[in-house]
Amino acid sequence: MQPRKSGATLLAALALGVAAYCSDAGAAAVGQGAPEFELPGAGGAVRLSALRGKVVYVDFWASWCSPCKQSFPWLNEMQARYGAQGLEIVGINVDARRSDADQFLLQVPARFKLAFDARGDTPSRYAAKGMPTSFLIGRDGTIVATHVGFRVDDKGRFEEEIRRALGVN
Repeated sequence: MQPRKSGATLLAALALGVAAYCSDAGAAAVGQGAPEFELPGAGGAVRLSALRGKVVYVDFWASWCSPCKQSFPWLNEMQARYGAQGLEIVGINVDARRSDADQFLLQVPARFKLAFDARGDTPSRYAAKGMPTSFLIGRDGTIVATHVGFRVDDKGRFEEEIRRALGVN
């Protein structure tokens, strides 16, 4: 016969189980399908499903994010280098005010697709953990890599992940 657990112990175990389940519920992770989004963009609506068949690098960014300023030139370079092979970079801005994003873009231009999510619904569905957070999505819509933050030292590894997803040697 097993010893009887107190009500407080059972309640604590239940709370931990619910918290663990809820924190991962719906989180986008490697090997899972990327959550769909449709957002207003600089050149019209941006829908993930419209990019099926391409390798998509989704990058969540904000105007106040210093590493984002460092990542944009690299993102521009990757789009220019691999766009013809099927790479599509989508930068999703999460600023509450579009004018903040526009000011950032005057200083650090983007030569890739831009979308805007002032309410933060999309980064919430992707469980973005900081700025920038990025998701590399394969041609079949499955997440193949995730990154939190951006450091210059990571550029080679990130590019290799892109090359692998594209099938470029």
